[in-house]
Amino acid sequence: MNQQANGMKMDGNHLQIEDVVAIARGGARIELTKEAIENVRRSRSMVDRMVEEQRVIYGITTGFGKFSDVMISGEDVSKLQENLIMSHACGMGDPYPVEVVRGIMALRINALAKGYSGIREETLLHLVELCNLGVHPIIPQQGSLGASGDLAPLAHMVLVMLGKGEAEVNGQRLSGKDALEQVGLAPIRLQAKEGLALINGTQAMTAQLCLALYDARVVLESAEVISAMTVEALRGIPKAFDPQLHLVRPHPGQQESARKLLLHLAGSERTSSQGELRVQDPYSLRCIPQVHGATRDTLEYVWQTVTRECNSVTDNPILFSETGDVISGGNFHGQPMAFAADFMAIAIAELANISERRTERLVNPQLSGLPGFLTENGGLHSGFMITQYVAASIVSENKVLCHPASVDSIPSSANQEDHVSMGTTATRKLRTVVGNTAKVLAIEYLAAAQAIEFGTGELGAGTGRAYQQLRNVIPRLTEDREMHPDLARAEQLVREGTLFWE
Repeated sequence: MNQQANGMKMDGNHLQIEDVVAIARGGARIELTKEAIENVRRSRSMVDRMVEEQRVIYGITTGFGKFSDVMISGEDVSKLQENLIMSHACGMGDPYPVEVVRGIMALRINALAKGYSGIREETLLHLVELCNLGVHPIIPQQGSLGASGDLAPLAHMVLVMLGKGEAEVNGQRLSGKDALEQVGLAPIRLQAKEGLALINGTQAMTAQLCLALYDARVVLESAEVISAMTVEALRGIPKAFDPQLHLVRPHPGQQESARKLLLHLAGSERTSSQGELRVQDPYSLRCIPQVHGATRDTLEYVWQTVTRECNSVTDNPILFSETGDVISGGNFHGQPMAFAADFMAIAIAELANISERRTERLVNPQLSGLPGFLTENGGLHSGFMITQYVAASIVSENKVLCHPASVDSIPSSANQEDHVSMGTTATRKLRTVVGNTAKVLAIEYLAAAQAIEFGTGELGAGTGRAYQQLRNVIPRLTEDREMHPDLARAEQLVREGTLFWE
């Protein structure tokens, strides 16, 4: 992505996950490149020609779904597109957060900018202006099957362009008409193909994946340094992270996790050697590189898959101005994103699984050799007893959420659309799993810091830094107090991406 001071230049081919996050969370402005505008114009000229020639083209001169065999007269093609938007805007449930809505808008703009969808330049620029001016359509979270793309969510996005539906502007929820008036925009009137071009795509699921992957990467790096703190608190054996061991099982993620652990533990006086206290550590310490590394490899695979999707044409039919072909296909099918989301949910949940096991070792005196539940006055004080309960509860919730949505399908549109991906359900679940994992790691973070204070000696380069960051905002637990604020602040540190460095 060509990012300049005056905005991000979109051409449909170079959008990165970090760019989507910058637009979604940072309010970065969007601009179209000259090449993108030229491609959009060429594609649009094809649509105008086909309407003039009264050719039979799905979604342009025919109805939709099961009604694909119903011909639409030339004078009704515009009404067809408006009807499409209104009929499909039937989502339910709580609205998506603004960051997801902005991600959806950015991704749809980028897909249309490739110039294969037949949208008019002025219609695409209207959507760009909505995003840049902070007009955020109210999009319900429930209602997408993930094929034909995210029809219901994207229809709610387009409603506002027509002066209908609802939008949030500067934190205020307004009618679509009032939202447009507030920023000085007029409603548009859709022409042939445009409604279909705007809603037939995978952008709701892909936007959520972009945000989830960005957060998952931060959570994974936080997990490395937090787990290293636990190794120190329990006087673990870092020899298990020796590069020799990981060279003979050369999974890149495993090797990188082992490297990060040694980096965080560099200079530590809190660890032990093989045979000094025990011959081997339990799996939750000894196998950190293998478990975290597998998550790291999964993240890399999914990251590449989602980046491809960010720069894909995912509507139907697709117009090829180079050859004059108009091809009805299935690029809107969300199976690649559904698999990616389900796979990532399983991988990120394992960070929470192994973290909770480490927390149990920290608080259980029979396993740690430390005061029970990390309190010096056990009985009168409960210390970290119930925080482990909370971690166990969240880990179990993740196990339910990790049931793959992508193995499900249900026929729709009178069995014309007889296999769907459920990709949007998968991505909604993934975001919850990532958030849950950050919470479980926050509990380990607090427990590891408390446990460290029962020992002596210098901490490692990375662990010492992470320990100090925690203690800068959360004091040691010397007697029972309300733990929720501590946990919330620790979770914030886990998610901020400040616990680790290179």
